[in-house]
Amino acid sequence: MIISWNTTWACHLKCKHCYRDAGDKRAGELSTAEGKKLLEEIARAGFKIVILSGGEPLLREDIFELTAYVSSLGMRPVFGTTGTTITDEVAQRLKQAGAACIGISLDSASAPLHDDFRQVTGAFEDALRGMEACLRAGLPFQVHTTVREHNFHEFEGISDLAVRMGAIAHHIFFLVPTGRGKDIEEEALREKRYEQLLHRIMKKQKEVDIELKPTCAPQFMRIAQQMGLKMRFTRGCLAGTAYCCILPNGVVHPCPYLPLTVGDVRETPFDRIWKEAEVFQELRRDDLGGKCGVCKYKQVCGGCRARAFYYADEDYMAEDPWCLYRRGVNAVHGS
Repeated sequence: MIISWNTTWACHLKCKHCYRDAGDKRAGELSTAEGKKLLEEIARAGFKIVILSGGEPLLREDIFELTAYVSSLGMRPVFGTTGTTITDEVAQRLKQAGAACIGISLDSASAPLHDDFRQVTGAFEDALRGMEACLRAGLPFQVHTTVREHNFHEFEGISDLAVRMGAIAHHIFFLVPTGRGKDIEEEALREKRYEQLLHRIMKKQKEVDIELKPTCAPQFMRIAQQMGLKMRFTRGCLAGTAYCCILPNGVVHPCPYLPLTVGDVRETPFDRIWKEAEVFQELRRDDLGGKCGVCKYKQVCGGCRARAFYYADEDYMAEDPWCLYRRGVNAVHGS
C-alpha cells in the first residue's frame, strides 16, 4: 500500500495544474511532532511506501528528520518534487536520511514549454541539475510528466530524455481538473487522444528498459493486457483501496485529485480513518456505476474515481468519462 503526504503548501513555482494550489506557506500545517504521530499511524495501518510531496516538500525545514523517521518505521520514503532545489548537499542528505527514490517533474524535453507550465524561467535547467545531483549521490530518481494537449506529442521525447539522464522510471500523469488544474480543464486529453497516448506509452514500454507508468489513467492495465505486456501492477485506480492522500493540515482525501474529505488526523487517528471511513468502505465495495460497473476489466482498471467525481456532479462511483472501451472501442491507433 502507498500513501501521499502533502507535507506543505509552500512552493516557489506556480505550476498551472497544481492540485494543491501551492504557493505561500499557510497556517495549520502539521508540526514535526504531529507529522511523526501521523507516520506512526500510517505504519500501523499497514502502508509500506510514503510519498513526501507538497507543494515543494524540500522547503520544509524538518523534511530530512521526517524522511529518516519514515525509514525508521520500516517504510520506504519517496519524494514528489520539482527537483529544482536539489543540490549535491541536498541529495546526499536525502540519501543519508533513507530516501528510496526521488520523483522529479519534467513536462517537456526542452525548456520553453516546461518553464511556461511551471511559470518560472530556469525551472527546466534546475530540474535537470537536480537529477544530476541525485545521480552523483547514488540516489535513484524517476521523471514525472503531466500530459495534456500542449505536450501530447512530446511523450516519447521526454521518455528518451529520462533515459539519457539516468532515471529508473518515467511516470506519466494525465491531467485531472482539480486545484489550479480546473483553470486549464480544456487541455485535458479526451477519449480518443487519451486512448491513443496510452497505446503509445505501452508501445514505448517495449522499447525502453526503464519503467513507464500512466497515472490517473487506469485503462493502461486493460491496454497492457490487450497488448500482451506484463506489468508489475495489479490495478489501475487505487483510490481508497490501497492508496490515499493526507493534506498539509491533516485532512484525508482518497487521492490528491479527488477533493473529498474523508477524515482529519488531528481528530481521529489515521489508522482508524483508513479502516472505518465510509467513503473508503464504499470505494472498496467496488460498486461502480455505468459501464465501469459491468466492464470485464473492472478489477484491473477501476476507472479514474477523481475524473468521475469532476465530470459526474461529484459522483465518485460513476463511470470514467474518458474511457473509449465503455463505447465498445477496443483500441485506437495513430496520432
